[in-house]
Amino acid sequence: MKIVVFNVKYSENLGDGLLAECVEGALMKSGDGIEVETIDLAGRRAYAASNGGRRRLALGLLRRLPFFARRRLVRLVLERRLNKLRGLWDDKIALADAVIIGGGNLFQDDDLNFPLKIGEVLDCVSRHDRPLAVYAVGVSKQWSEPAYDLFARLRRTRLVHLSVRDGFAQDNWQEHFPEGPSAKIVRDPGLLVHAMPIAEKPASSSKRQLTVGLCVTDPVILHRHSGDHASHIPFSSIGAYRDLVGVLLDDGQRVVLFCNGAREDQLFAERIRNSVSKHRVVEAGALDIASRPQVPADLIQTLQSMDVILAHRLHACIAAYALKIPHVGLGWDSKVEGFFNSVGRETYFIKDALSPVVHVALLLKAAEKEGIDALRHRVTIAEARAGISNMRRHLVGSDECAMSGI
Repeated sequence: MKIVVFNVKYSENLGDGLLAECVEGALMKSGDGIEVETIDLAGRRAYAASNGGRRRLALGLLRRLPFFARRRLVRLVLERRLNKLRGLWDDKIALADAVIIGGGNLFQDDDLNFPLKIGEVLDCVSRHDRPLAVYAVGVSKQWSEPAYDLFARLRRTRLVHLSVRDGFAQDNWQEHFPEGPSAKIVRDPGLLVHAMPIAEKPASSSKRQLTVGLCVTDPVILHRHSGDHASHIPFSSIGAYRDLVGVLLDDGQRVVLFCNGAREDQLFAERIRNSVSKHRVVEAGALDIASRPQVPADLIQTLQSMDVILAHRLHACIAAYALKIPHVGLGWDSKVEGFFNSVGRETYFIKDALSPVVHVALLLKAAEKEGIDALRHRVTIAEARAGISNMRRHLVGSDECAMSGI
């Protein structure tokens, strides 16, 4: 059975690649003779294939444009790109037995970026009458009317499975489609990192100096995709990070700045390090910056070198949880809060930008000391496996029915 999966696997934000590889691995380990091919909705064909510098400039330009001008420009550029991708996608779906859209935050209206791409995929799926699964997706609250019309093409397909990754996404889906189809909640596939080639976690050192990993995100990205005002987002400035790093260093901890792979995030980490160095003397080895990860396995290795992490990025937190690495999350998008709620870690989620850095430092130490609850962890990972198994069963069953003429 050939399954084609659509998501944004080759995004520079390697969280997307991580979850895509987890989906592939889980599907192919099923023993059902399943062949999987993942297609990136942006047309990328390999990791590190995008131009991060241009992306940041483009996002900066879009922020300054009026809403209608911004949407018109995005649509013009995307429609040209989709004209080139349409034939490829159509051919791939024609040769497939089933199609999956997911996981990831795909059902969001960011100036029609995802709606246009998803709408095109749905047209191809409908044209070839292939069974479709929408799996473990994020769903934003605000959709424009054109976005709704594009996403609503889902109703023309042979939909055999529909799931979202948290309660916020489920509520949003219900609000968009009150008459159905209804979506159930499944665990994010990024929890299945055991399906990836992961290096052994280094043995614990007898030295009790904590290594605190700060996963930084360029504020331009946070402001672009957050529903909150910039001033409400914790750690959205160099000064906030600099103050926290100072508290951690004064407490004798080692700090490592790292990112999920986006070039703009790596540059922001370098700016933080330079700012800290200008304001204080830093002992050798006390403040480091990790190399920018090129593939998801690099990101996993970086995470495994930390005792505790702080992050805005959802899949830094999800991978850390899966690997039993203590972590503290930063609020900027409901998807991050939704994950922390789903695994009972609300205590280690920071929503308020006014939280004192001393409190954040203490929270990091508390998270490291408490660790990850073993029973809750086993149940969560088992639920993630069950979610993808259920989706696979729906696709395989639909394909068998089609071949038998039922």
